[in-house]
Amino acid sequence: MPASERDEAQPRVVPGPGDVSMKDLLASCAAAKAVSTPPRDPAPDKPQPAPVTEDRRRAA
Repeated sequence: MPASERDEAQPRVVPGPGDVSMKDLLASCAAAKAVSTPPRDPAPDKPQPAPVTEDRRRAA
């Protein structure tokens, strides 16, 4: 890119620490945690519901 185009480009505005509300910061942290945490396996001591089969559908 020629220097003249670089000079005309507007600088990127990056929000500083005071530009983000605590509510938005906490919401972004919660969202990042939810996305990056793998689903938990069900507890082994709790019985799992039986899968719905064709026989159970007819019985209902």
